[in-house]
Amino acid sequence: MPKTKPGKLQATRNDLGANAREASVGVLNAALADAMDLTNGVRMAHWTVRGPQFAALHALFETFYDQLGEATDDLAERIVQLGGTPDGTTQLVGEKSRLAPYPAGLRDGMDHVKALADRYAALAATVRAGIDATGEAGDADSADLLTGFSRTLDKALWMLEAHLT
Repeated sequence: MPKTKPGKLQATRNDLGANAREASVGVLNAALADAMDLTNGVRMAHWTVRGPQFAALHALFETFYDQLGEATDDLAERIVQLGGTPDGTTQLVGEKSRLAPYPAGLRDGMDHVKALADRYAALAATVRAGIDATGEAGDADSADLLTGFSRTLDKALWMLEAHLT
């Protein structure tokens, strides 16, 4: 494969047009940075949660970061399939995440639940916008990948919000 400049798409036999691939790589990289940031927030909650619901929340948060780990892998692999390079380093995630920084000092279980619910809702909204953007670009496969991720985010948000009522 020919070498390309950083930020440029790699050569591929994928039959999507370059414009569609570029648009999708941009959307997917944004979702990847946000998802990796959320994963780290969920891990922080998992590690530091305290309170009467410790056992249930500790286990729930572990389930969430396992789901997010699978999703980030799918997003990164789709980026590569389209000829892109995943923005997956710690430095790039910190620079590019659109999520509010996760508060490092949280300990109370319900404070973690609220903070995570806010971030899940924010990511779900941008993922839904990404579904539309990749669909409009002509990349039904990336739109489908994001649709599945959207369902995962919505289910986790529902579970978090159930703790807040």
